[in-house]
Amino acid sequence: MKKRIAVYPGSFDPVTFGHLDIIERASKIFDHVIVSVFVHSGKKHMFTVEERVAMLRRALKGRKNVSVDCFEGLLTDYVKKKKTDVVIRGLRAISDLEYEFQMAAINRTLYRHIETVFFMPRVRYSYLSSSVVRDIAHFKGDVSKLVPVHVAKAVAARNKK
Repeated sequence: MKKRIAVYPGSFDPVTFGHLDIIERASKIFDHVIVSVFVHSGKKHMFTVEERVAMLRRALKGRKNVSVDCFEGLLTDYVKKKKTDVVIRGLRAISDLEYEFQMAAINRTLYRHIETVFFMPRVRYSYLSSSVVRDIAHFKGDVSKLVPVHVAKAVAARNKK
């Protein structure tokens, strides 16, 4: 039987409890989930790719069927390289749908076998995004209820600079 592998791409800048919720639930459906940090050199990030990968690995430690990676370039090329055709995306609100629908359609145009599976986070995370965490942190707010402890410490340390 073919192993069901899915790729969950994102910036994860930083990883939130909403991301972890989606990863947890996806890992129950797929044999293996590759959480992959997208490298976008033209975008300003709070954390480097290496820091984001390390934070994800720590947050996901002990999950046997989840791995962490990073990639640069087209998602469709990366998915083919990983020998899968499934992409996981999260939808928090209807406002996410238009963008995610467009990306799913473009990806299917580039690689006709690709399937995008959408997960809605638990209601308690439906408002949560990395950009919300960064905004709160920018004003020295407490993000400890939004991200794992090690991530909250890294965010606080980054904002002391």
